[in-house]
Amino acid sequence: MAEVEKQENVVVNGGKNEEEEELLLEGMSVLDFDMLCSTVALQTQGKWSKLESAEDPLEQGSGEFGGVFRMWEGEVVLDFLDDRRLALESACCPCYRFGKNMRRAGFGFCFLQGTIYFILAATAILNFVAFIVTKQNCFLYLSVAFIASVGAYLGFFRTKIKRKFNIRGNDSLLDDCIYHLICPCCTLSQESRTLEMNNVQDGTWHGRGDICIGSYAEGCKPPFELHPPPLMSIKTSEPQNSLNGDDNA
Repeated sequence: MAEVEKQENVVVNGGKNEEEEELLLEGMSVLDFDMLCSTVALQTQGKWSKLESAEDPLEQGSGEFGGVFRMWEGEVVLDFLDDRRLALESACCPCYRFGKNMRRAGFGFCFLQGTIYFILAATAILNFVAFIVTKQNCFLYLSVAFIASVGAYLGFFRTKIKRKFNIRGNDSLLDDCIYHLICPCCTLSQESRTLEMNNVQDGTWHGRGDICIGSYAEGCKPPFELHPPPLMSIKTSEPQNSLNGDDNA
């Protein structure tokens, strides 16, 4: 009787070990795409030094995601037409596109951010038109001031996006402001591609661990996913053989 109870305990312990092995295999089968992006980013920069040796807090991984480095999706100008929908929205409705980016990144409501952008841009345009009509320099100065305000406002939030999500880059706050002043549509489109392709929702970077193919509308799931390989259960036949041996005896 004692031997039967001992064998039952062996079977139960074997089942627990089986479950632990399956959980371990399942954890190992998850593809961490963020770490892959981090490796590529470091390799392209030619810097394999430790995170502690970086002087810039952005390089130290001071954002919400530790030391995982990420990259912008494509170049500012060369890859402007990679996603035509985002390129069209950035060129024709920049206020709307900027508001959606801010909502995705967790920096405020879409309507509020879009309205602030619209007010600054419209005031700059109206002052410039007033200068053309009246030829008074004060309107020109106001127009230049509001244009600079638009670049500073958008550049400030571009830098916040980089710091929050640890996006790799050597550009300073001044560089980000200049990007939005010189080529606002292309810069806005690059930010939109990065946030949408990496499935950023309400300030949370979900990443491309599911390997999204192509762009997809907001709120929709990616059309293709990488599923973990089927789990192989490892079963030992020793307890069963020992039971059969006892029955035969």
